Amino acid sequence: MSGRHNNKLPTNLPQLQNLIKRDPQSYTEEFLQQYRHYQSNVQILKLQPDKPSKELGELVMFLSQVAHCYQQQMSSFPQELIEILLNHHTVLDSDLRMTLCKALILLRNKDLISPTGLLELFFELLRCHDKLLRKTLYTHIVSDIKNLNAKHKNNKVNTSLQNFMYTMLRDSNAVAGKISLDVMVELYMRNIWNDAKTVNVITTACFSKITKILVAAMKFFLGKDEDDKKGSDSESEDEGPTARDIIMRYSTGKKSSKSKKKLEKAMKVLKKHKKKKRAEVFNFSAIHLIHDPQDFAEKLFKQLESSKERFEVKMMMMELISRLVGIHELFLFNFYPFIQRFLQPHQREVTKVLLCAAQASHQLVPPEVIEPVIMTIANNFVTDRNSGEAMTVGINAIRELAARCPLAMTEDLLHDLAQYRMHKDKNVMMSSRGLIQLFRNLNPKMLQKKDRGKPTESSAEAKIQDYGELEAKDYIPGAEVLGLDEENHEAEGDEEEWESVSDDDEGDDDDGEWVDVHHSSDEEQGEMAAKLENMPADERKAKAATVSMSRLLTQEDFKKIRVAQMAKEVSSAPGKGQKRKNVDSDEEERGELLKLRDIERLHKKPKADKESRLATAMAGRTERKEFVKKKTKLNPYASTTNKEKKKKKNFMMMRHSQGVRTKNKRSFREKQTTLLKKKSLCSGFTKSAVATCQDITP
Repeated sequence: MSGRHNNKLPTNLPQLQNLIKRDPQSYTEEFLQQYRHYQSNVQILKLQPDKPSKELGELVMFLSQVAHCYQQQMSSFPQELIEILLNHHTVLDSDLRMTLCKALILLRNKDLISPTGLLELFFELLRCHDKLLRKTLYTHIVSDIKNLNAKHKNNKVNTSLQNFMYTMLRDSNAVAGKISLDVMVELYMRNIWNDAKTVNVITTACFSKITKILVAAMKFFLGKDEDDKKGSDSESEDEGPTARDIIMRYSTGKKSSKSKKKLEKAMKVLKKHKKKKRAEVFNFSAIHLIHDPQDFAEKLFKQLESSKERFEVKMMMMELISRLVGIHELFLFNFYPFIQRFLQPHQREVTKVLLCAAQASHQLVPPEVIEPVIMTIANNFVTDRNSGEAMTVGINAIRELAARCPLAMTEDLLHDLAQYRMHKDKNVMMSSRGLIQLFRNLNPKMLQKKDRGKPTESSAEAKIQDYGELEAKDYIPGAEVLGLDEENHEAEGDEEEWESVSDDDEGDDDDGEWVDVHHSSDEEQGEMAAKLENMPADERKAKAATVSMSRLLTQEDFKKIRVAQMAKEVSSAPGKGQKRKNVDSDEEERGELLKLRDIERLHKKPKADKESRLATAMAGRTERKEFVKKKTKLNPYASTTNKEKKKKKNFMMMRHSQGVRTKNKRSFREKQTTLLKKKSLCSGFTKSAVATCQDITP
């Protein structure tokens, strides 16, 4: 009976909660009794808000659990909790404050409170010095906004919260501003708030005076999106020519080493063209959504010039500015002299500085602005007094700058850098050859005749455009292939008609059989390639323009055009059959963003120093257990024998002993016996060998 007396409803809240959820109407009186008890405790709390109250916490959790059963009586309950937290959140007991927040989260999950007011309250509570509370609120804010936008975008709530967060980022409390920024970044990464307004609110955090907020905002713009990596391989491979098409193109005619080399080169060109079509792994949508990138870059550069932050933070600012300038093709001419000051081999993180210089260059920057940067790199890095790594990095940086702004490269400097193609350091040699290969594609006339390589049709057509020049074509390059294809089909049709007439005339003499004289696809492609090589350039353009304007092209037509365009990179230019050594280029197609490995590209692994070699050797010796001296002691803490102690004794203490004094007076036999005893202890001698030695001795 004592157990039943202890199980009274007014004091046993879990049991009452269970019964109310089963039958709310039957326990209305008990509920109202607990509700009045809660109200009295709230009045006491308002008088002493800093006093802990475990009883009030239990009542709040009980009422929040059963609030959906008595919505009419509990209509003002959520608002009361919000007012308590708003007015007293700085002085409330940490446990009671956490309990009130959990009760509000529970009410929000039951949809008994509007999301806007509650989320604004939670952003205010981020100012509290309670790490566990901030972590709980952060998790709820992200999950609640995600659930609000699960089925469709809730623009009303999103707009109000974004406006509120805009004020939170300017808050004097560093922790609250940082968590607000983390919420916005997390929602953007989850594709919930991936609109332009979110991005432009985050841009304001890049000018914060609080370093943590500044760094977090810049990391957002400099980061990468992992989701794009998964979908980058989804592009179909059927759009362009396949390896089979290339093999059929170059396998016609007589088999020779020349045709084999052409086929290998064509396969490399195909691989390069497929790399061009590959989607970018990095996600730049955040940078693309900035409303006014020119103004944003100018303000960032002004902040960089007057900044007193650490070098790492300045480096991040430089990277962000260079990406903005390179992607949006902005004009920020003062940035290049600023970055020029850091172009020294001994500079900290100099490869990143070189990457920023290359990233910030584009075709719309005047050549006279980029030329001093290239000359500074050449003078400071590409000299024989520097190490091979420094020279390699310098030539690679010049190559990337010239690829983005070819007009900035002078002919004299190019000839000087091309002379390093025979340098004793392999890294320098390969970097120089990469620069030569770049200008073989851009403008071979700038190179010396011996460096131009074997001219192809594509290199003969190569030309660097003047500053601001755009080449607009009124035809599809390579469409002349389709015109030749049509002519071949017409010729075949005439031959078929002639053959059918001749077959009818000679039908009585034959047994009714006919001979197929059609050309194979290999022969057709070979004949077409020969016709294209012999056709003048003006005639090609005229035929391509005629085909482009007279018909609608299908996917098969574009496939043929791509094959013909790739063939231009393989076949020699008309009348240029001389043999020249071609440098194979393993470079990937340049995208919007340069990678650090483009600057730090080393073809040979640098030689390890003495410390690293010694560390590697010592790490390898730990596994060689058979060569380690075995311990003979059963007990490692036991003492040594007198014989072992005697070996370690100082000689000055032993010099007057009997054994040392009589050592020189020993006979030959005594010396021989002592020597044999020592040898018997060695692992190389067996007992039989020792016995044999003793028998031999006189």
